[in-house]
Amino acid sequence: MPWLAKLLRVPTPADRGPGQSWRPGTPPPAPIDPDTPSADIRIGYARCSHLSQELQSQLDALAKHGIPRDKIFSEKISTRVRVRPQLEAALKAAREIKAHAPHCRVIVTVYEMKRLGRDAAELTALADHLTAHGLVLEMLAGPLQGMYDPSGAGRLLFAFFAAMAETERENIRESTLEGLDTAARKGKHGGRPAVITDDMLHTVLRRRALGEPVEQIRPDLLIPTGKRKGQNPSPASIYRALAEHEKRQAYPEAVETAHADFTTLQQRDHSPK
Repeated sequence: MPWLAKLLRVPTPADRGPGQSWRPGTPPPAPIDPDTPSADIRIGYARCSHLSQELQSQLDALAKHGIPRDKIFSEKISTRVRVRPQLEAALKAAREIKAHAPHCRVIVTVYEMKRLGRDAAELTALADHLTAHGLVLEMLAGPLQGMYDPSGAGRLLFAFFAAMAETERENIRESTLEGLDTAARKGKHGGRPAVITDDMLHTVLRRRALGEPVEQIRPDLLIPTGKRKGQNPSPASIYRALAEHEKRQAYPEAVETAHADFTTLQQRDHSPK
């Protein structure tokens, strides 16, 4: 009855909504005594894409932030895989903790945004899921470092940076694909110019980690092949190789996708008509 509906105020569980058939769901939390002490409870999640990548730096950052190791879920899996078991386990643990301790603020903490999803739609859906269950998202690094505020400007900023990350990933995929295609047309394999070899790049990375500038490292590098064989590479070539390396490290899935796409294109081009 309409007049009675206006008088009733029934708490609705987050997993129910208009148009959905009734089913047993999570009961709404009981009213919280304002004098009940509250606390922050953090669940950590760490992920990298390849077996060759290391998780330890993320695990160390989460532990340094005060998250016990048994509350950190980690996995080595590509974001191309839509179902990530340890992420699902982390979210389930956070929901269960919130259900048993509604007076506490339950925080899902990751090192940075790109550890959570591959595109803006997936990231936004995940943020909405956390908000619907009363959970908080926290990032230790990146443009949205700190707690994610799902309301107002915070939501707009999250959507903006999620879209920026997706655009950057797509740009890396396209540039890698173009590099592979150019190298293949020249009868070579791999996307990096021959001026800076893997050994040279590793030398630069190792010595820069020890505090040496590029200008000091450059005289010790010699181009192994081509017209400039035996000469030192230019600073621009070194910085370009470092920038490409940083992009590959930041978005390894984009490079992986580009290689997979290139293989598919080659197979299609060489298949019998």
